[in-house]
Amino acid sequence: MSGAIPKDQLLIQIASYNTALQGSTGLPQDLVDWLSPTLQVSSFLSHSPRGPDIVAVGFQELLPLHLGLSGASKSVIDQRSSHILSEIETHSPEKAKYSLLAKIVNVGIALLVYARDEGVAQKVCDVETSWTGCGPGFMGNKGAVGVRFRVSDDTDNETRPGETYTFVCAHLTAHQHKLQHRIADFHHIVGTLLFPGLPFSEDKSPTTMYSTSHLFFLGDLNFRLDLPKIHPMFDNAWAHISEALGEPETRESLKEFDQLFVERRKRTIFVGFREGDFWQFKCTYKHCLGAVDQYDTKRVPAWTDRIMYTTHSDSPDNLETSRIRNLLYIYIPSYTISDHKPIVSLFLLPLPPSESLGTIPTIALPDFYTPKPDSLATLKRYTGHTLDRIVGVCWWLLTLFGAGSAVVGIFNFIVGATAYKWWKTSRSPSF
Repeated sequence: MSGAIPKDQLLIQIASYNTALQGSTGLPQDLVDWLSPTLQVSSFLSHSPRGPDIVAVGFQELLPLHLGLSGASKSVIDQRSSHILSEIETHSPEKAKYSLLAKIVNVGIALLVYARDEGVAQKVCDVETSWTGCGPGFMGNKGAVGVRFRVSDDTDNETRPGETYTFVCAHLTAHQHKLQHRIADFHHIVGTLLFPGLPFSEDKSPTTMYSTSHLFFLGDLNFRLDLPKIHPMFDNAWAHISEALGEPETRESLKEFDQLFVERRKRTIFVGFREGDFWQFKCTYKHCLGAVDQYDTKRVPAWTDRIMYTTHSDSPDNLETSRIRNLLYIYIPSYTISDHKPIVSLFLLPLPPSESLGTIPTIALPDFYTPKPDSLATLKRYTGHTLDRIVGVCWWLLTLFGAGSAVVGIFNFIVGATAYKWWKTSRSPSF
């Protein structure tokens, strides 16, 4: 690409990282490799480097689960927010200033969205956040958080609709054999991660994430490589796959066994979404802690961490191509405090319509797929939220009682209760 990109054609940078319950220690101090990929691709963008207009950063397993369930996530994400903002501005090619548009966290799943002050941030309005859980009893150990906002055609936010942008960060059910659970998780998120009715629309009932102009879905989606038993790599799959990941050609052949790639092709999940060539980088999971490029033998390597996207001008009949240009899609191997590697994408959006449409354009979907809000979404969300707090507080107390270990805490509780019962019995008067 030569020449400068029109200012109306936005650059969006998206980053995702499962920090493996590291809490406040889970974010490396130097974020340039992860959050400043425009430095690596600036020659493709313009004669002078240009930073992204919007930056979205998602986390999964933000902190130890008992702390997340008991509601301690907010302080961690507040620390992360100021740190990330500082790093984005420090490493921006033009030293541009950014503002935090929204942040949302539920248990260990978090999403932060920033926008450049001189530009898109001046046109942002109608900022909304949402969350949902799809763990046991709709708890938030698995689930999603979302941010939606509108960017008007100009600074007159009240009369010119413009377009909406929706970002969803998710953490789906783990383990290779639980594919159907992950599919169910996704459809639960579609039905319960709801936003208010779109501005400039007469229908004010809740809407799904698909009711937007541009949609991005990121996170630890936990899809695995599923080799058939007749495949020569099936026996000792860890060793064979680890070796195959070394070359781009053999990595590309593995994509045919990626559960997410297969299910998208069957149209059972992520209908309407597109994805870049994830096989261009090595599997993001499961790495040995402290190692740059070494897989843990406990799990077969997999591309669990992904970024999906679509826009309103994409054809519902062609689910492979997109008018969004995926300029970059990589993982960052140098981050070693988690068994996951962080990923990052850079997207160049198409130019908005030349004339105001009077309404907000939304994603076009195939006729066979019509996402609908779950009528019990609120009940499910708050049932899960209540269970989160009950389980989290009890777990936290047991951990405190066990000097950092819930198992020891349970043991100490049983021993203490038994000793108290014996003491009480021994003091009872005998007749």
